[in-house]
Amino acid sequence: MRQSLAIRLLDNDWAGPGLISLMAIAVISILQPAFLSPFNILVLLSAIAVNMVVALGQLVIIGVGQMNLALGALGGLVAICFVGAIEVLGVPAPLAIVLGLLIGIVAGMANGVIIARTGISAFIITLASLQIFKGINLGITKAQPFYGVPDSVKQFGNTAVFGSIPWLILPAVLGAFCLWYLFRHLRIGRYILALGGNRQAAELSGIDTTGTVIWAHALSGLFAAAAGMMLVARLQIGQPTIGDDWLISSFAAPVIGGASLSGGHVSVAGTFFGVVIIAIITQALVLFSIDPFVVQIVLGGLILWAVGINRFREWRLSKLAIQGA
Repeated sequence: MRQSLAIRLLDNDWAGPGLISLMAIAVISILQPAFLSPFNILVLLSAIAVNMVVALGQLVIIGVGQMNLALGALGGLVAICFVGAIEVLGVPAPLAIVLGLLIGIVAGMANGVIIARTGISAFIITLASLQIFKGINLGITKAQPFYGVPDSVKQFGNTAVFGSIPWLILPAVLGAFCLWYLFRHLRIGRYILALGGNRQAAELSGIDTTGTVIWAHALSGLFAAAAGMMLVARLQIGQPTIGDDWLISSFAAPVIGGASLSGGHVSVAGTFFGVVIIAIITQALVLFSIDPFVVQIVLGGLILWAVGINRFREWRLSKLAIQGA
């Protein structure tokens, strides 16, 4: 019974990353008690909130068996448009948020349309749109930041609901729940996973593959836009470099959390723990005054470890299926 329970637990995508997260928190808090100080918890949860939304934007594209290299560039463009609309055009903050989300959806949908209609690899299309979005960003800002972030936005990004729980955690929780519900209960979510798992079978079963790809990229653009505006609230400035460092972490967190890069299998809970692991590593490096380049080495190792675990799980499941047959 115990062995069966342990095996079933290991089959859960979130079990391994969750255990590693708890162990890391315990070890680091013993070695450095300041790790669990209220201020550090606030900083850590704020980073987790933003990075979770970024990871969700990549997760939905991984689910369909593709990748979105333009995620960070789109988030940065939306961040600039958000602050620019407020500072230059005098648009109220709530309306600027809606405008930013619409830009993200439309830009993501444009990527999806081109990918679905032309059949060109998402890698190529999103690499091209990365340059386009970044060029528009620099054209708008002239490489200079916008400073006109309203006080209400600043407070949202840097204050707590109660104790050390930041307001930024709310959109992250809402986004995670919505994406989990989409994959678990909505038709479009099942279509995304079916298309990522086996495109030919999805087409034969009557799934609208073109529409599915378009909607997946629209959702990715929505999450990228939300993350960009969340980071503006946290940094209190419209920095043109927002989103430049999202690429590696946007892939690392879902893969650590059990997502299959070939598509068809994702885990929102696993992605959350992947984000937590990355945030803990980054924060620990700061607390222990370790050179920042080490985090890149550790992330690379974590990705290789996660891919290895996924391969082992797939091999084990295929072996069990053969034995059952």
